[in-house]
Amino acid sequence: MLYEPTLESVSAHQAPDWYHDAKLGIFIHWGLYSVPAWAPHGGDIGEVFQRGDMSQWFRHNSYAEWYMNTLRFDDSPTRAWHNKQYGANFSYDDFAPGFNSALKRWQPAEMADLFSEVNARYVVLTSKHHDGFCLWKSDFPCPHKSDYHSQRDVVGELTDAVRAAGLRMGIYYSGGLDWAFNDQPIADLPDVWRTIVETPEFVDYSIAHWKELIDRYQPSLMWNDIGYPQAADLGELFAYYYNAVPEGVINDRFTQRRDRMPQAGKELISPRGPHHDFVTPEYAQFDDIQPEKWESCRGIGHSFGYNRNEGDDQLLPESELVHMFVDIVSKNGNLLLNVGPMADGSIPQNQADRLRALGSWLDRNGAAIFDTRPWQRADGQTTQGLAVRFTQNGDALYATLLGSPAESEIVIEGLDAPSDASIQLLGKTGDLTWRQVGSDLAVSLPNDLPASPAHALQITGWGG
Repeated sequence: MLYEPTLESVSAHQAPDWYHDAKLGIFIHWGLYSVPAWAPHGGDIGEVFQRGDMSQWFRHNSYAEWYMNTLRFDDSPTRAWHNKQYGANFSYDDFAPGFNSALKRWQPAEMADLFSEVNARYVVLTSKHHDGFCLWKSDFPCPHKSDYHSQRDVVGELTDAVRAAGLRMGIYYSGGLDWAFNDQPIADLPDVWRTIVETPEFVDYSIAHWKELIDRYQPSLMWNDIGYPQAADLGELFAYYYNAVPEGVINDRFTQRRDRMPQAGKELISPRGPHHDFVTPEYAQFDDIQPEKWESCRGIGHSFGYNRNEGDDQLLPESELVHMFVDIVSKNGNLLLNVGPMADGSIPQNQADRLRALGSWLDRNGAAIFDTRPWQRADGQTTQGLAVRFTQNGDALYATLLGSPAESEIVIEGLDAPSDASIQLLGKTGDLTWRQVGSDLAVSLPNDLPASPAHALQITGWGG
């Protein structure tokens, strides 16, 4: 289908099957902020947002990728740490030589192989974050800062490596905030939307960047962040993309109407742009199955960019990560799980450990996740109080137990299986013995139940 350069035309586009099937993507926040790699412990932004008090967030921002903004406040922990480490006269832009030097050691194939090992299906890289520093050498350079880009073509090299590993590649771009164009400090939530760059110069610059990224790299996802200039012709840009990448997908953060911007105290879900294929709650997820495709994005810890100040206590435990992922998938979502590489592109060991733990779980239980769709309901529980999440693929219903049962027989409430159904425990061979107890399903589990944060039952013969 050839799309006309109008929002009405591109509105016919919907998320393709590959994106519904994929379930797990890897987000990568990587740039100049990866050199200092520091932020205070501020907790998850989703929890702060829901409490309704963002008054101190931007001075105590736990997002290390916001280092440049947090540094502007003389009373911030980041400023105190920075002065001690680098001196008060060391500017943010002075990190560029160190970043480019470290980048010489980066091995893109190793990075892509790790993502493949953990069973991710796609990758999204921050080609330009809010600081305006680009991870590719553009034909449209920053007009306000000289050579404000990586010396290696990070976007291109990672795209090649990711595709060689059999994954799809997407691109993040900060289309609303660019501190090379507007360096006003962001002190509160309204400042975020007030500082979106609206100048004709930036409109042309950002559109040129997006089209260059599309032409060079053919990204499978256009992942914009923090709104978009109101004067930009998004119908024309989206048609340009879909005509170049018909199975590409666009997120919901190309918001142009400022009256749609979120207020603290509500769920941290970006206000929707004029067209999108999926929505993007951040450090948040939905309570129920959503008719619209969605993708929860978050870090393994409280930050997207690498934060050397985060230890194991700030990172998600393996069991919590698995349970969160299963819950998201059961409700029609994907998980875009972020890694924050160090400046040289290496993944910190504690982050890599969490990725590999999730990947090992998927090695055994991936059939309950990949290529599935939501069932008629997402939630269930056993009579013993263990939470259950449901997914379906064809005539197979998957009931994933969020935890390890202490009993040899579990009873799933309100699940009436067909009389000819067969039940298997993923990761083990052989059928399980089961019986119907009124409207509940009783299943006998193996005596040698493996240690795992979650166990998936496959019930075949369901048919509907």
